[in-house]
Amino acid sequence: MKKTIALASVLAAGFLSASPVRAADIYSAMAPEVNQTEREGWTFAVSPYFWAAGMSGDTGVFGLPTVHTDMSFSDIWDELDFAAMAIAEARYDRYSIFTDMMYSKISDASATPRGIFAESVGVSSETFAGLLGGGYAVLQDDKGTLDLVAGARLWYAKTEISFNGGILNGIDRSDSATWVDGLAGVRGKYSITNSIYLTGWGLVGAGQADLDWDVAGGVGYSFNDKISAVAGYRALGVDYSNDGFVFDVVQQGPILGVVMHF
Repeated sequence: MKKTIALASVLAAGFLSASPVRAADIYSAMAPEVNQTEREGWTFAVSPYFWAAGMSGDTGVFGLPTVHTDMSFSDIWDELDFAAMAIAEARYDRYSIFTDMMYSKISDASATPRGIFAESVGVSSETFAGLLGGGYAVLQDDKGTLDLVAGARLWYAKTEISFNGGILNGIDRSDSATWVDGLAGVRGKYSITNSIYLTGWGLVGAGQADLDWDVAGGVGYSFNDKISAVAGYRALGVDYSNDGFVFDVVQQGPILGVVMHF
């Protein structure tokens, strides 16, 4: 039961999966567009993506004592109902606006040992995180771009426990939290050849959470001006607690997919 409650409360921001399908469309438009300096006017990038992240940290809901958890991506995947992720960017010369939206829903049900108070207990969790930011390229040439960026991330997490059968049959209880953090950092891209490039970002901040950070790095391959494939690694952490709701976790894992430019 501890594992179930921990899993339901730690799945913040849907950092597990990219789309309702189990294969991948992934990458991040948080990294500047390829060959931006060769284009004029507004350019755009959209990226649904897949992130196979495991989790570790401390969580707590309903004012109960915190639970330490350390789960692999396969542990989380077994409980996942749905998840979606997408990043989009609009860019004009040295200026950029970007967003990163993530949502997930997980659920699990377990039978109780004696079935007196309840025959089974169901736990479900919904989480959402949305980042909106802007950037300015302090370095920009035909080899790459380095942006200074700043933005705000909105978090929402809800956990619900329902009892079936027994004395507590039909009783539902939920606990939720919503908070906003400000973040700042850098993101960039550097072309090694005409087709191969390095990309990544690093953000750190705080607000209603004590700490909020996000770092990633990857290697990309441009098939043409419209499509790139990228493989990399991402890690994200947040430390939030308020009124008995605790979410202090780090999530990290490989990331693989595509980014579409237009």
